Amino acid sequence: MFGFLNINKPSGISSHKVVSILRKVTGIKQIGHGGTLDPLASGVLPIAIGKASKLIDYLPQDKAYIAGLKFGIISDTYDIEGNITEISRKKVNQEEIEKILQKFRGEIEQIPPAYSAVHYKGKRLYELARKGAIPNDIPRRKINIYKNEILSFDFEQQTLKLEIHCSKGTYIRSIVNDIGEELGTGAVMYELTRVLSSSMKLENSITITDTTTKDELEKFLINPLDIIPIKKIEITNDELKIVLNGNKIKNKTNVENEIILIHNNKIAALAMAEGEFIQPKKVLV
Repeated sequence: MFGFLNINKPSGISSHKVVSILRKVTGIKQIGHGGTLDPLASGVLPIAIGKASKLIDYLPQDKAYIAGLKFGIISDTYDIEGNITEISRKKVNQEEIEKILQKFRGEIEQIPPAYSAVHYKGKRLYELARKGAIPNDIPRRKINIYKNEILSFDFEQQTLKLEIHCSKGTYIRSIVNDIGEELGTGAVMYELTRVLSSSMKLENSITITDTTTKDELEKFLINPLDIIPIKKIEITNDELKIVLNGNKIKNKTNVENEIILIHNNKIAALAMAEGEFIQPKKVLV
C-alpha cells in the first residue's frame, strides 16, 4: 500500500493509537500521521501508508476546526479535561464576544499550552508540566487565523461554537484560553472537531471499526499526486536508473526548488532542482 488515508479519528483515543490500529489491520509498520489531534479532539487525521510517510511534510497545511468553548472556567490544560484552577460567575454576551474575536483574526502571536508536545530546551512541554516545572518563558509563535466566526452561542449555558480556519502550528486550546482571558471570564475547550486538514474534508473521511480490513482501506487510498502541491516532472527509464542510485540528472525543463519526479505515473523521488541539475532527496521506489 502506498498513499494517504483520510481517517475520522474519534474522541477518546490518541492519534498514535489510530496508527497502531492501522498497523495491525494492514500489517504495515511504515505508517505515520499528519497534524496530531489530542485525545479529546475528533475529525480529520491524515494518514500516510508505506513510503508515502516520507511525503507528510509536503501536504497542504490548511486546517479548519469547529471548537466548543465554555466560559467561566480556567484549567491548566486549557480544556475541560484538565485540572480546574479558577471559576468565574461573570457572564458575557454575544456582542462582547464578537468584539474580542476581532483580535483573533489575521496574523497573531500565541503561546503554546504547557500541556503540549512542543519542544522546550530538549524536553516536551507536557513532560515538564507533569513534573510541575512549567517554564515562564515559553516562546511565542506567529500563526495565521484566516477565519474565526461564531456558529452558535448559548447565553444561559455560556457556551460558544466557533469555526476556525488557521495555519499550521495553531493551538486551538490556546485561542480558547486567550479569548476567555480577554473577556475576563476564563474559558476552556470542551470539544473540538477538525473538519479540514491537508485538503482532506471531514465529509469524505472514513471511520475505522473492529471489522475494517486492509482490502477496504485500499479502496480509500488517496494518490499523493492528487493532493501534494509541488511541481511534477516525468523522467525516462535511463533517468530513473540514475535517480535510484541517488545521482543527479540534468534539469532539462529549467525548474527550480523542490519537485516530484514521476515515472510511469508513479512517484519515483522527491528532488531539488537547482541550476543545471536535479538532485534526488528521497527515493520512493
